[in-house]
Amino acid sequence: MNSLIERFRTTFGPEMAGPAAAFVLVLIFFGLLAPNFLSAATFGSVAFQLPELGLLTLAMLLPILTGGLNLAVTFSANMSGLALAWVLQSQGGVDAGFGAFLVGVVLALSVGALSGLVMGLVIAYTKAHPILVSLSMMIFLRGLGEFLTRGGDVSGFPSFLAPIGYGTVLGIPIPLLIFIACVFGWHILLTRMKLGFNTFMIGSNIEATRYSGINTRRVLVLVYTLSGAMCAVAGIIMVARFNSVRVGHGESYLLITVLACFLGGVNPFGGFGRVIPVFVALIVLQLLSSGLNLMGANQHLATAVWGILMLTVMILRWVSVRYSLFKSVK
Repeated sequence: MNSLIERFRTTFGPEMAGPAAAFVLVLIFFGLLAPNFLSAATFGSVAFQLPELGLLTLAMLLPILTGGLNLAVTFSANMSGLALAWVLQSQGGVDAGFGAFLVGVVLALSVGALSGLVMGLVIAYTKAHPILVSLSMMIFLRGLGEFLTRGGDVSGFPSFLAPIGYGTVLGIPIPLLIFIACVFGWHILLTRMKLGFNTFMIGSNIEATRYSGINTRRVLVLVYTLSGAMCAVAGIIMVARFNSVRVGHGESYLLITVLACFLGGVNPFGGFGRVIPVFVALIVLQLLSSGLNLMGANQHLATAVWGILMLTVMILRWVSVRYSLFKSVK
């Protein structure tokens, strides 16, 4: 038993205690009270709903690890989706070919990365607070998007986009496979690459990191650029899922991405956090929402319960550290 606990702690870290406990509690609670909760339909619904929120959460994760924040994640995704939509519309809309789609994907990724690049440059070189910089970018992208679309939707895309949003491979939704691939990529970046190590260093103490010889400006620019690129991936998935683009779509996801990061054990001041616990936290939030829907509760109650869950997880994290539940047993 002790060896299992030690292996769990080494693999996932103490950050996993809260999400794992919440996952078990949600399964037990709704499994007993909600009809048909423990069914293939419920988990299939979660599998399709998880990716776009999950991708935006990954986009939020890197800036938080540096002690910052990216409040523009949803609008960066929307503007990237608009870039893809513009290319497809200019090439015939529903008659556009796959080559036009590939060009649109490249443009969408470029738009997302550019929004992150601008934020990273401003934060790194002016030392302005990330909240103010990302808030400014959010307002700019929202206004620009509303101007370009006149507050309406852009729709009418080729039919081959549908499988990207709703298709499956061996029964697994394609958007979920894309999300899992991005989770794996983020995990490798943070655990095996120099940029990941530098990201944690900056979040722990940016001045000490600078004095140690690390180019903190370069790291911050890369972090926010990658964050913007991940927003673009989410925007592409949204286009495929909804067959339309609207500025403001997914706006409610913003606070949930922050909640998922903190629920996954990420230090709100930066420096500490892992991808896998955040992934589990996202599953918990989606299961919680599905369970409440099956019980007939509305979304407002689900939002309230998310807040209570966050408080509960923080208490569980404190207990796990206080009583060394996941430390080596001598």
